[in-house]
Amino acid sequence: MSFFGSIRRFALREKFVLLVSIVTVASMMISSGYLIKRQNEIYHQELDKRGETLVANMAYNAEYGVILESTEELDNLIRGVARADDVVSISIRTIDGRVLAEFGEDVTKGAKKVESNIPPQETDAKFQHTHYRAANGNEYVEMRYPVETRRMTVSKENLGTLYGSFSDDDAYMEKIGEVRIALTLENLKAEIDKSETTSILLTLLVVLSAIIIMAAFVRVITRPIESLVKVAEEISRGDLSKTVNIHRRDEIGHLAESFNRMIESLKLSQEEIEEYNRTLEEKIIERTSELEDAQTQLIQSEKMAALGQLAAGVAHELNNPLGGILGYAQFTLEKLEKKKLEDMTQRDLDSYQRYLKDIETQARRTKTIVQNLLKFSRTSHTAEFDKLDINAVIEETLTFIEHQLMMKQIKLNKEFGADIPMTSGNAGQLQQVFTNIIINAMHASDPGSEISILTRYLPPLGEFPGAVEITISDQGHGISEENLKKIFEPFFTTKEVGKGTGLGLSVSYGIIKEHGGEIKVKSKIGEGTSFTIVFQLEKPVVSADITHK
Repeated sequence: MSFFGSIRRFALREKFVLLVSIVTVASMMISSGYLIKRQNEIYHQELDKRGETLVANMAYNAEYGVILESTEELDNLIRGVARADDVVSISIRTIDGRVLAEFGEDVTKGAKKVESNIPPQETDAKFQHTHYRAANGNEYVEMRYPVETRRMTVSKENLGTLYGSFSDDDAYMEKIGEVRIALTLENLKAEIDKSETTSILLTLLVVLSAIIIMAAFVRVITRPIESLVKVAEEISRGDLSKTVNIHRRDEIGHLAESFNRMIESLKLSQEEIEEYNRTLEEKIIERTSELEDAQTQLIQSEKMAALGQLAAGVAHELNNPLGGILGYAQFTLEKLEKKKLEDMTQRDLDSYQRYLKDIETQARRTKTIVQNLLKFSRTSHTAEFDKLDINAVIEETLTFIEHQLMMKQIKLNKEFGADIPMTSGNAGQLQQVFTNIIINAMHASDPGSEISILTRYLPPLGEFPGAVEITISDQGHGISEENLKKIFEPFFTTKEVGKGTGLGLSVSYGIIKEHGGEIKVKSKIGEGTSFTIVFQLEKPVVSADITHK
């Protein structure tokens, strides 16, 4: 896991303390580093200044000793300066390099010059400063300053005049020797190390104090936040009796007050919801009943619309058998009026018997049409499902549609499967579905075209329990892809105004879904439309007898 990934898992207090600690440590390290570097520069500059003063004073005081080459006087001068702890060697030399007096060993022999990283400061042009590092690692600073004396310039014009007549313009400084002082840097390094150690300890103390103070301060901030979190967790569990007990005048106190007000609002909302839930079941029952009534009225209104479209066909279907009944009855009465009963032959009785059978056949046909019509138009608040034969339901539906198809010169092609099993459903509702689809197909078809009705049995396979499939196809105008997505929407129709309610397919879709089936449609402009209805059969219940031995 990455460093930042680990930080994300920290608590807010730990993140805050860690962030502040990093910022504090970085700031203190930068400031301490700068101060140590600056102090190092100051120490070296002070050493240079002290050395410059020391060597310049010695050069000034050594003027007469060098002129007289008085070793005793120069030794006394050196002894006074050599008392300093950091002075390791002193030498006073003549202009030609002869040593007149010295103290200590020459540390520059065998040592290497080192470039100093301390920025130079303004010094006397006569002052020379060189940094050396010996073979043992010790570092030294050698400082040089010339020993000068004042000389007078005597011109030919001034020869023989008195000394007091000379001016300062006639004098110049002549170099007669040199003073060299070597100072060790060990004492300076010790002071610098001590200063660095003090700075580091002070930095650590400040950082530690800052972390302790910040941790305490963060604790003051995070403690009320932790209280808010605990109360929020209780609220998430549904306990609205808890409140935040924080009394402060800062932003956290305002947050706690707002949080408590939110809890009060939640309590009120919860009470309202509980009160609403007490009456929700009654409201749901009431709304469900209203929806069922509305759905029943919708289905019934669509039935009435379909009945209106079927009226002409039904009238013709009833007119034919009734005309036959009336004709056979009139013909029989006419025969009976012309011939008495005792004069009738066996041939006459056979004719009358055949007429009565024809009357019975036509009457039964009329009764079947009326029953199918009543079954189709019957209103039922609850769909009663019975075992039924899909082929028979379609045949009953066609009894009052075939005449309209014949009048429009549309051929009906029926291909009913012989092995169709019994299916659970409501015959009246399924008749309404088949009627809607066939009438829509008839309206979309031209004279001379064909409507096909195909039923087949899909046998079980694996987990599939089997199904009954009904396909109703026409050779009509077809439905565009855009309208194909909306044909099952309520009140959507492509028919002219007054020729369709837009509810037929929507109601049919609801009936098929109520029967646990599926309805699919395929269509292509100019080639026709095909509706496929699939009713899945129930899985057979398999009982297993377990014999205990």
